[in-house]
Amino acid sequence: MKDYHINIFYSEEDEGYIADIPDLKYCSAFGETVEEAVREILKAKSAWLEAAKAEGKPIPTPKYRPAIYQIAF
Repeated sequence: MKDYHINIFYSEEDEGYIADIPDLKYCSAFGETVEEAVREILKAKSAWLEAAKAEGKPIPTPKYRPAIYQIAF
């Protein structure tokens, strides 16, 4: 199984890095460094998946692919 894609970008407004997982609605995290943002999004992903399982909600399969990786045939 492939894993979920993680987006990371710098936010001038927040003065830090924001990470999110597009396939998991509202799953995002903040860090003062890229490494911290990645650590935090991995915690958020785990919590998101645990909460969905506990509530009996469906777990989305990893589908998001940034445009840079999409190849038109």
